Amino acid sequence: PPRSTLFPYTTLFRSVFVYKQSAGKPQELEVYFPKDWSPSNKVPGLILFHGGSWTGGTLDQFRYACRYFATRGLVAATANYRMLPKAEQKGLPAGESYKRVCVTDAKTAIRWFKQHAGELGIDPKRIITGGGSAGGHVSVLATTTPGLDDPSDPPGFDTSVVAYVLFNPAFHETDVGDPQIDVLQHLKAALPPAIMFFGTEDGWKKGADAAFAKLKELGNKTTEMWLAKGQSHSFFNKPPWQDVTISAADRFLVAQGLLKGACTLPAPAGGEILERQP
Repeated sequence: PPRSTLFPYTTLFRSVFVYKQSAGKPQELEVYFPKDWSPSNKVPGLILFHGGSWTGGTLDQFRYACRYFATRGLVAATANYRMLPKAEQKGLPAGESYKRVCVTDAKTAIRWFKQHAGELGIDPKRIITGGGSAGGHVSVLATTTPGLDDPSDPPGFDTSVVAYVLFNPAFHETDVGDPQIDVLQHLKAALPPAIMFFGTEDGWKKGADAAFAKLKELGNKTTEMWLAKGQSHSFFNKPPWQDVTISAADRFLVAQGLLKGACTLPAPAGGEILERQP
């Protein structure tokens, strides 16, 4: 059963669900609901995956973002997923990445979100996904790679989405060693609209640049990359950039018809801005 918590400073509420047992451990999905929520609302749903190098990280990374997007009318969720410890990684077959298990669980989480759309008050045809760093990578693979499915997943639910919100997604050239987790091998011109955020000094930006270039080469015109000058990896976790990136994501979702009205976060006192990469 869900565990619900009323936030003392808002009318939002949160429910925590176990969406699967993975390697004997419960995997949780925290769902944040808008004010005056009702199962009959059928609003867009957002599901974000935390980062942590595919081996760590917690749900706390996107609790702030989920609370914010719930105030804007979305049903917003953040999910954890199985991660292989170092000892288990050493036992993997040659050529099999430890990142695979993360993608499999993310697929299950998205399917669970759709399967329970009726109770959650979301429209299963308007699901947005994304995440930070490793979670960004996981979210894209969960919706594009044709493999890595859990045979226990409920039949009849795909993992397609209508948009991505990606906070310095960690795509890396070494992923080519395992095609199942290599984002570049699963990109298509018809990739749903996506927004990516990066610091200009982020060493992981190289992989995203390669993905961005391939999408352009394929003819995709709905992917945006926005840059924070002088910032490094995970800059989006810290003020004022947390609000700056969430505000930009808000405007992006408004442009896609998935949100209405104006962003309610204040502009940063220091005037920090993102610049769009051509």
